[in-house]
Amino acid sequence: MKKITKDMTIGDVVDNYSGAQKVLEGYGMHCFSCPMSRMETIEEASAVHGLDVKEVLTKLNSKKDKE
Repeated sequence: MKKITKDMTIGDVVDNYSGAQKVLEGYGMHCFSCPMSRMETIEEASAVHGLDVKEVLTKLNSKKDKE
């Protein structure tokens, strides 16, 4: 599978990478069924939640690589 990047939407990441939802929930991101998740990128969601996008991506890709 290809690497998860900051410009991917939350919806696409959750739909295509098992374990991604659990990682994002760990960062306080819980709105997976709302319409915004289909448009909001990992970078935008990280900014809204006051998170370092590089840290979030590292965790997401680490989880992805283990599955």
